[in-house]
Amino acid sequence: MQKNYLREQSERQIRVKQIPVITLTFVGKYMKTRVLLVLLSIVALPVCSQNIGSLEAYVKNLITQKQAIKFQLKKDSLQSVYMSEKWDTLQFNPYKNEPQQFPLHITFEDANYASPMGIKKVITSRYGWRNRRAHKGIDIDLVTGDDVYAMLEGKVRYVGYHAGHGKTVVVRHNNGLETVYTHLSKYLVAVNDVVSKGQVLGLGGRTGNARGSHLHLEVSYRGVFINPEYLFDFSEENNIRNHHIWVTKNWTRPSFHSSRRQSEIIVYETIDEALASQIKQREVYTIKRGDTLSKIANTYSVPISQICKVNGIKKSSVLRIGQKITVIK
Repeated sequence: MQKNYLREQSERQIRVKQIPVITLTFVGKYMKTRVLLVLLSIVALPVCSQNIGSLEAYVKNLITQKQAIKFQLKKDSLQSVYMSEKWDTLQFNPYKNEPQQFPLHITFEDANYASPMGIKKVITSRYGWRNRRAHKGIDIDLVTGDDVYAMLEGKVRYVGYHAGHGKTVVVRHNNGLETVYTHLSKYLVAVNDVVSKGQVLGLGGRTGNARGSHLHLEVSYRGVFINPEYLFDFSEENNIRNHHIWVTKNWTRPSFHSSRRQSEIIVYETIDEALASQIKQREVYTIKRGDTLSKIANTYSVPISQICKVNGIKKSSVLRIGQKITVIK
């Protein structure tokens, strides 16, 4: 009987080897895939339900690995583009005047960033409109000589003295984002240096147009300056707000924000959320005693120029109690 069993097993294996290919069909969580498997390229297995199950698991594992490789290759390709595109070590902003399509999509691998300084972060001025000028970053208090650290790993694209900013270091990261560290008193890196998260870039100071020692921190993506607080939580937890963040124009317009207070932050995690937020809403506001255009603009987080344009008035126009003003949010 044992001889008959061995003979049957041998015949089964011979039949399997004689078949050049077989087709396996299985359904994964998100896909249905038909796989042509060349049996001669793997160890021949006796034809039975248990071994077919093993084959399916083997093939599924191969496809999972292939998908992971494709994803990694695509990711590496994007990183290669980000780290070479407009790589100019002489210009502060090589993307200047180059239009970008909104909403912007920014991805992060990490859940946390390294604090740009080793002391408690005290924000003295925020991204927004300040003294009739655009303030495109946030100011964080420090003492001259304090270490300034890279928030994420990346490569130093620019080191130099830039008008208003003083001594400046710009680091580009693998997701295309650039972090800008200004008013430094000393550089501790050079262009094309690869830096790790938390590496010292320089020493804080008050060079350039600075009334006192502080770090002026800016964040940009392909030349578009974004409100840093929309991407990063500057509490002690040092959290990045999400792995996927969609940035609308409102978060790249200082005139929509006040440098004196933090704007209400609602992070858009999908493109649908971002697009829905861009649908403009009209609201009619009735002028009350003590109202000014500046006060109304701050209340609705819109620029004064927009209110004037929509209502056909000038910045110097006198507002009357009871007057109706249309505000587009």
